Amino acid sequence: MNADDILCEHNPPPAKLEVLGVEDWPIWRKEPSTFPWHYDSPETCYIIRGRFAVTPEGGEPMHFGRGDLIRFAAGLSCTWEIIEEVEKHYRFD
Repeated sequence: MNADDILCEHNPPPAKLEVLGVEDWPIWRKEPSTFPWHYDSPETCYIIRGRFAVTPEGGEPMHFGRGDLIRFAAGLSCTWEIIEEVEKHYRFD
């Protein structure tokens, strides 16, 4: 795992979200669950609500929640554990 595989900015300024066009991105929702995931393409997402942990293969869990702007690198394999139902805007590059 590379240290840059998951980058998170907590509570980015509204101007940044506006420049990125986050409000126009699709929305994904998921109930509490645990599942493996592999990123074929980089994903940027902004968490509207919920709490979850992402554990990269061979790494430590990283915890996220409302107001986080997260970038997942292409090639990342991980396990998602959704603690509280998640709703997020997302974009694959």
